[in-house]
Amino acid sequence: MGKIRPPRHVALAFPFTTSWLTVCTRGITDYARAHGDWSLMISAPPLSSVEEHTLTPSNLKGWSGDGIITEIRSRKEASDARRLRMPVVDLSGALAHPGHPRVTADHYAIGQLAAGHLLQCGFRRLAYYGIQGLWYSTRRGEGFRDAALKAGASCEMFEQAPPSNPRISWQQRLTPLDKWLRGLKTPVGILAVHDHRARLVVEECHRLGLNVPHDVAIIGVDNDRMVCENCRPTLSSIMRKAWEIGYRAAEMLDRLMNSEALPEQEIILPPEGIIARGSTDTLAVEDARVSAAVHYLHDHFAERTALNDVFRQVPISRRLLEKRFRRHLNCSPYAYLTQLRVEKAKQMLAAPEKMKIRVIARSCGFSNSVRMRLVFLRRVELTPLEYRRLQRDELLRKKS
Repeated sequence: MGKIRPPRHVALAFPFTTSWLTVCTRGITDYARAHGDWSLMISAPPLSSVEEHTLTPSNLKGWSGDGIITEIRSRKEASDARRLRMPVVDLSGALAHPGHPRVTADHYAIGQLAAGHLLQCGFRRLAYYGIQGLWYSTRRGEGFRDAALKAGASCEMFEQAPPSNPRISWQQRLTPLDKWLRGLKTPVGILAVHDHRARLVVEECHRLGLNVPHDVAIIGVDNDRMVCENCRPTLSSIMRKAWEIGYRAAEMLDRLMNSEALPEQEIILPPEGIIARGSTDTLAVEDARVSAAVHYLHDHFAERTALNDVFRQVPISRRLLEKRFRRHLNCSPYAYLTQLRVEKAKQMLAAPEKMKIRVIARSCGFSNSVRMRLVFLRRVELTPLEYRRLQRDELLRKKS
């Protein structure tokens, strides 16, 4: 009978205050269950009121474990991690070269993906809101800017410095952002470095009287549903491959704990994709009349009378508006509204909550479910039910 290996003692030294790290932890625990007996020491959330503090390489000095998966966010933490004399795998993108094996997202590709989404929404002016001193913020901005310039669009860059005075008021912290937003020419599409900063941009736009998404379309990063779905309008966001990052990090740590050579010191994973929500639900058009009509249709697509109403809202003749639609969008107002309703229905069909087809049809402005089915067959070449099954099968495939 073979010798039973004692369990590995592994510390997850990162905070559980962001949703992507929670999903990342699932990837780590799934690997641990499948590949050995690991005892995981999980960091508490930072609750200073009850003396709970996040685990870091700095406060793990003296811990007699076998390995650590952490976020190295400073040179000091990188140095502290080296002194621990045990394998360490980094998840963070704060430093360009942390000096430890790392699994992280492709932050440059995140920026490119965000730019592509906003360009598809018709924006020719883009802007990036980042944070000074963080490598991942710089890389996201570089990818965003390069994609914008390659497409012939302009791109304004603003990386805000962390406040030097910790006693500075919340409103004073927003002053640089406020000044930057006031100087942007609209319509403009903005990528914020992460969802929390994107939410700040939304709130400041409301305060400045800027319409989101028609004047300013905004996209964040990490798809933190608590932030994105409680923002008004709801916030579009880019998802990183959080589960896979965790799984690959655990696999890398396992190799190190077994004294195996790593095939690569750094694994960079592309983003999962974009979850498009209300903050980018628009189409930027330079023609003021067409732009007004497009914005009206986006805001009123669920109303049965939206098409007739739009001709009353825009102060030019129906014939001239249709002519301008064809010139700028290569379609009629009717075709644009129909496609908009189809896209809304596709989003609802793909949602985790299984809504009745007749409810989706009514919510998207179709007269009934039969009409929606006919339009879906013509536009998507699938029935709504077939489309729903296809999306659920794809989701199961990704999870398996």
